[in-house]
Formats: sequence, C-alpha cells, structure tokens
Amino acid sequence: MNALIINCSPVRNGATAEIAQTAAEILSAKYRVKSICIDDYAFSFCKGCRACHNTAKCVLSDADVIRKIMDEYDDADVIVSVSPSYWADIPGQFKAFIDRCTPWCNTHEPHASVKPGKKGYVIALRTGPNMPECERIISSLEHFYGHLEIECVGHLGLTGVEFRENVDSKKNEIMEFCAKI
Repeated sequence: MNALIINCSPVRNGATAEIAQTAAEILSAKYRVKSICIDDYAFSFCKGCRACHNTAKCVLSDADVIRKIMDEYDDADVIVSVSPSYWADIPGQFKAFIDRCTPWCNTHEPHASVKPGKKGYVIALRTGPNMPECERIISSLEHFYGHLEIECVGHLGLTGVEFRENVDSKKNEIMEFCAKI
C-alpha cells in the first residue's frame, strides 16, 4: 500500500515540513511513502475558463505539472495533507493547486478521476493557541477531498506551532494520529 504525504506549505524546511517528515517516518513502517511539497512544482493560476467542464482537461500550457501531482494522488491509497495556517486558511500556493484540479472534481461531467477507495487525512497547524483556524483548514482540505471522491477519515489540529523546534512537543499527538492511519 502507498501513502502520499503532502506539505501544503511553500516552506520546505519549516514546522510543516517537520510534521510531514515525522508522519512519513511513522507511516513508512506500514506503507511505501512518497512525500512532496507543493513548492516543488511551478504552475500558473486557473483562468476560470471552464473548458475542463466539457473536456475534463485543462487548456493551460502547464497542465502536465498538475497531472504529475494528480498521478501521485492516483498512485496513493492514503493521502495525508499537512497544512499551516496562512491568514486562517490553507496557503495560497496549495489553493492555486486545488483550483487547477477542477478537471478531476465531481462537480461536472465529464471529469477526470483518481482511482476509487482512497483514504484522506489532514494535519493542520497554526501558531496561535485556538483551534478554529485549524478547523477551517481541515474543512477546506476535506472539501477538496470530497470533490475528488477521497474518503475523509481523520484529521489532527495542532496549535502553538510556529517553528520546527515547536514540533517536538507535539510528537506524541502526531504519533498517535499516524498510528490510526
């Protein structure tokens, strides 16, 4: 079985990356793990032309970049999205990716799709002490999973995480969460 861990942050070496790496290490005991960072991919914004609503394909010249990421989704049995809070929601880079996934979303016919039977998980983090921002991130990512017909089966919200060194105090929570995956 394959697990895909996605760092939804454009920061490749921050707290989000540390959490994604921790999750990957834990899950590697049960899965073949692939980790990606959204910042490893360069793509343009969706233009809202809706051509994909009729063709299930994006007309933008960099459509192959998005298809490459979606191939990673397709290969995975389990997908874990790890996202920080950027102004109380997912980072803009990951939102731009979600927008470009419209050809795969079940909001129109025809649509492309990923293989069925996938399980999705979310780990959300924020620097402040309150959970509502994490809940908003979780809701955004679970909504995305729903349109890809990925079953949302678990989430974890972590507060008080600003820097890599703040992750150490959260390791037990991350380990307990990953043990259920």
